[in-house]
Amino acid sequence: MPTPTPPLYRQFTSQADIDAQYNPVTSPAQAAAALAHYESQALTARQRLPSRLDVPYGPTRAETLDIFPAERPGAPVFVFLHGGYWRARSSKDFSGIALGLRPLGITTVVVDYALCPTVTLDEIVRQARAALAWVWRHIADHGGDPSRIALGGHSAGAQLTAMCLHTRWAEDYGLPDDPCAAALMVSGVYDLRPLRWSYLQPALQLDEGMVQRCSPLGRVRRCATPALITWGGAESTEFARQSTTFHAAWRDAGNEGELMPQPGADHFTALHGLEDPASGMSRWLAGRLGVA
Repeated sequence: MPTPTPPLYRQFTSQADIDAQYNPVTSPAQAAAALAHYESQALTARQRLPSRLDVPYGPTRAETLDIFPAERPGAPVFVFLHGGYWRARSSKDFSGIALGLRPLGITTVVVDYALCPTVTLDEIVRQARAALAWVWRHIADHGGDPSRIALGGHSAGAQLTAMCLHTRWAEDYGLPDDPCAAALMVSGVYDLRPLRWSYLQPALQLDEGMVQRCSPLGRVRRCATPALITWGGAESTEFARQSTTFHAAWRDAGNEGELMPQPGADHFTALHGLEDPASGMSRWLAGRLGVA
């Protein structure tokens, strides 16, 4: 009798098995349509909305952010961390999320960061934290209210959001322990172990230490920030499991969290709600930021 192949992660015994679960692109046409949508909405936002682009928040050229201020000063703020599996896309691809939030009176900040393999995932986490610290200290100069900051992200940006929630803000940055009024995580990967065995590994170059340090699932702490965790109903079972498992760990730590699966949405369209002020995600943010 042949010896069974030992699993690489959970029940998955091959890279093909893991790629089938963690590659969100189901076809070239789907990928092209998703990118065209993001780019079109981003261009519309930059053409129609007031903005201040490429504001530096750190010392390197990659550390910039784009601010789309609300109409009135003293507005609550949503800080967005983009996806692209830490190795693709930029802030300019996601300006469109301001289209759904500005009508609700929310200032939008879209963060850019360096990409793998030019930098490591550890460095990207550091940049995400630095961006939030910059916003907390400086957003009042741009009409925002630092006491009402929500943080959120999509895909890789959801992992970065979760890592920010697990930061020693008071000890390391001199900020309040929990500087965010709300957190929104869309279609994230919170346990990075399977990615070492995936098509992403040549770009991410994950080692065991980095997986342990950068997997939010193993770092959940008591946190006063309420969280909404959402994903597309048409995504793989592993994306759904990643979200529900992280939500369970979040709640087990005594934290406030909600789950919101989006029936019919895929990995890319799960983000579209932030372009619509009437969507569930936008209304949740508005309620948490006190503008509902």
